[in-house]
Amino acid sequence: MNDLGLRQRKKHRMYETLSEIAIRLFLEKGFDAVSVAEIAAAAEISKPTLFRYFPAKEDLVLHRISDHEDEAARVVAESDEPPLAALRRHFLEGLERDDPVTGLNDHPQVLAFHSLLYGTPALVARAHGHLERQETALAEVLGGDLDAQLAAGQIIAVRRILAMENWRRISAGERLEDVRGDAVAAAERAFGMLAAALPRLS
Repeated sequence: MNDLGLRQRKKHRMYETLSEIAIRLFLEKGFDAVSVAEIAAAAEISKPTLFRYFPAKEDLVLHRISDHEDEAARVVAESDEPPLAALRRHFLEGLERDDPVTGLNDHPQVLAFHSLLYGTPALVARAHGHLERQETALAEVLGGDLDAQLAAGQIIAVRRILAMENWRRISAGERLEDVRGDAVAAAERAFGMLAAALPRLS
């Protein structure tokens, strides 16, 4: 068991290391200008070894947000509140602590990462799968039927749009504290709209 745990920790560290090296190179040179061979060389491993961890170049970037794929589902599953109330509270708490997932964060490294992610067509396309997995996980917690799938799609879309708007304004040069009030108000309105559209989850 200890050997298994050690192997898992080493594997997890390798995922983190490869992702960080790749993102650093992408930020320095641009996503399209960096080859998989260059990343492997920087990590001192072979290309086949790198592909055993990350099947696609884009996955090296998306690994940083992969732990958020089941976040909405987890929030609902672990709460005694109605699903929308739990998700509303979670998003507002994220805004309060400047969670990068909400887009309300002005740390230079966070802004650079989001610019890389949203400004690279190949990454935007690959991120679609990330959103689909979020929707699937949330839909399963909400009941797994078609209604649950439709509701999950709406909820994930609202969270994504709110975060994108916050990031867009901050990346355009607005001060975080000037955006915060509008971000909270927009989230309240958006979750109010969801509650009206999805009363069974309220």
